[in-house]
Amino acid sequence: MSTRLFTPFSLRDVQLRNRIVVSPMWQYAGDNGAPTDTHLVHLGRLAEGGAALVFQEGTSVDRRARGTTGDLGLWDDALVPAFARLVQVIKGAGAVPGIQLIHAGRKARRNPPWDHGEPLPAASADWRVLGPSAIPMDVPDAIVPEEMTLAEVEQTVQDWVDAARRADEAGYEVLDLQAAHGYLLHSFLSPLSNQRTDRYGGSTGNRRRLLLEIVDGIRRVWSESKPLFVRLSIVDAGWSVEDSVELVRVLLRHGVDVIDCSTGGLTGTGFDGAPALGYGYQTPYSAAVRRQTGTPTVAVGHIVHPEHAERIIADGEADLVAIGRELLHHPNWPLDAARRLGHPDAYALAPTRIAHWLRRRESAFEGFTTSTDGAASSRGAR
Repeated sequence: MSTRLFTPFSLRDVQLRNRIVVSPMWQYAGDNGAPTDTHLVHLGRLAEGGAALVFQEGTSVDRRARGTTGDLGLWDDALVPAFARLVQVIKGAGAVPGIQLIHAGRKARRNPPWDHGEPLPAASADWRVLGPSAIPMDVPDAIVPEEMTLAEVEQTVQDWVDAARRADEAGYEVLDLQAAHGYLLHSFLSPLSNQRTDRYGGSTGNRRRLLLEIVDGIRRVWSESKPLFVRLSIVDAGWSVEDSVELVRVLLRHGVDVIDCSTGGLTGTGFDGAPALGYGYQTPYSAAVRRQTGTPTVAVGHIVHPEHAERIIADGEADLVAIGRELLHHPNWPLDAARRLGHPDAYALAPTRIAHWLRRRESAFEGFTTSTDGAASSRGAR
């Protein structure tokens, strides 16, 4: 039986073995920007589970760009070898290594989510919270960001370009720019958070300028053979699907290959017209962008069941599906999905040292049934 979820997909010179993507998932375990054994275990385990593309968590382009003290960062050339080791682990498991770059902007200098995500006091943290304008998020105890000077905006363009160069040197094959969820690039796009009066604010073209300058700069240092993704909040407070479609058409002309489609995050609270939570609740936005622009898209958001993921790809709602928390619950989700969808050799997606034993395990159960009390017996035994 053939399935669309397990068909290959090519982006520039990068070949994905199926349509399953591991979403960037923060571990809050970095050591002054550098990855630790926690990241090796996390990414290696997920890469062994059969996904095609494994994204490392959002990685800061500057020290001040960190959301928490445990965030990873590629702000120094000396950090490249540590990230190259993560690349080797992911590739060694048969997956394509990807990295998301980020500047937290107004969401910087906070505790991890399990500590309520509360802001750190200025006296206890060695970085400033920056934004396009001095407008805080609409959440309790929100930090009022400092409006970035023109020189700081220009410097952040270079920070993103330098981080992309380092990611290329480390061996990552796919790059994703985080321009959604209320982080810096998203906050520059929105008129609700960007009320600047210089060339980076005001008109729609001015508010796009920072993102486009970063994309253009990255395309000069990021290998031409490697794809570039941009994550967008397709709808949000004061932002419509039509706004996103118009922006995507511009991004495509600047060398972006894939749009990673999410929603919300600008204010930190809900918004009018927000999608109701449910299985695949953000998929309609991926479908709309794909249909109206022709660009490949990634669907994300509570995609849990293999049959649903298969339908998303088969129905043309997205080209790739990104799985996050479901993989924390079930790291072998892609292998299980392949079995359930009738892939002829599901375990071929795992490294040989794992696939061998999983095939042996499956064959050991052939010819057995399970009684209602859970006891296994040979079929036909007396």
